[in-house]
Amino acid sequence: MAQDIFDKIRKNRGPLGQHSKGTQGYFMFPKLEGEIGNRMIFRGKECLVWSVNNYLGLANHPEVRKADADASAEWGLAYPMGSRMMTGQTSEHEALESEISDFMEKEDTILLNFGYQGMVSAIDAVVDRNDVIVYDSESHACILDGMRLHAGKRFVFKHNDMESFDKQMERATKIVSNTGGGILVITEGVFGMAGDQGKLKELIDFRKSGKYNFRIFVDDAHGFGTRGERGQGAGEEQGVHGEIDILFGTFAKSMASIGAFICGEENMVEFLRYNMRSQVFAKSLPMPLVVGARKRLELLKTQPEHKNRLWEISTTLQKGLVENGFNIGETNSCVTPVFLEGNLAEATNLTFDLRENFNIFCSIVIYPVVPKDVIMLRLIPTAAHTLEDVQYTIETFSKMKEKLDAGEYKSEEMAAVEVDK
Repeated sequence: MAQDIFDKIRKNRGPLGQHSKGTQGYFMFPKLEGEIGNRMIFRGKECLVWSVNNYLGLANHPEVRKADADASAEWGLAYPMGSRMMTGQTSEHEALESEISDFMEKEDTILLNFGYQGMVSAIDAVVDRNDVIVYDSESHACILDGMRLHAGKRFVFKHNDMESFDKQMERATKIVSNTGGGILVITEGVFGMAGDQGKLKELIDFRKSGKYNFRIFVDDAHGFGTRGERGQGAGEEQGVHGEIDILFGTFAKSMASIGAFICGEENMVEFLRYNMRSQVFAKSLPMPLVVGARKRLELLKTQPEHKNRLWEISTTLQKGLVENGFNIGETNSCVTPVFLEGNLAEATNLTFDLRENFNIFCSIVIYPVVPKDVIMLRLIPTAAHTLEDVQYTIETFSKMKEKLDAGEYKSEEMAAVEVDK
């Protein structure tokens, strides 16, 4: 007799789900309320928040709020109905794509309803069973899930390790010499957890050397709008922006909205328009989101003070943490990880202390995302933060670390929290 699938689920809740009863509503699925900014309401009281991807502080910019409101009043949320290919095409969608292409200095752009969904579907469309994917081990979940649809081979190289990349490319090249397929290299511009940039220049140098022939697909969700002189991303900063074949960016980080895009040469983008199942068979991006994205892109281009402010906050925060003895890894982006030693109970107890006694809300990352006995606190600086916020956080983290080192967070159980369901 077949096993009852629900019985299997009850017995194995997954590495995070096994803690759902003690964490949901607090450590998992917390509710941050009020206007998006450096301070929001958590469980009825104001907290200093370092967990919102509002890099340029545009979420509550008055011009953005007005554009969103005016577009919602004029169009509603339903228009346009249907997929872009059928009945969901508008001049506004075309205009946004054209403006992104111009800003990114790429031939063409396709809008995506959601970044995660779009990345999965793009990988599925670009490669077939004869092709091989070579990807960085720290690639985002959307990349991993996209590769699950791939019927061909895929090889992973150690994170930002060019010797490992070389070895995997040798394996991939041998396979495609028999299948007649090609090689797609996938990496990230800025890795969203640890904050370090992908070695885009080194990867492209391999191609320039003539040793390997491949196309490169870069997910630069965290680099778009924050890195490079213009804000084109990590490729611009590393001097190889024009040589990235398929470039992915999202509206969910710097532009504080919903949606994403892929840009590149016209032939490739046109192929995606007709072959990305997530776009062909999904409703078009609602008009208010498109109009709002155009306004956000305009501000990104014309008001560099937001990016400058973001980097003032980020640099001050990271420099202060290092000077106070904290390990922030190899970050060279705004993403600011703080690595500590401790077990699961210590992680939850110190996070509880930060939120309840110091009114600081930041994300906690534990195994299996990071190795066992490692606690990573992930801070996302934004242009909405202040230098006073930075100073208070560094002072608080110093106190927290003293308590951690003294064993004050040790416990056999995680902090008990009463959560309103």
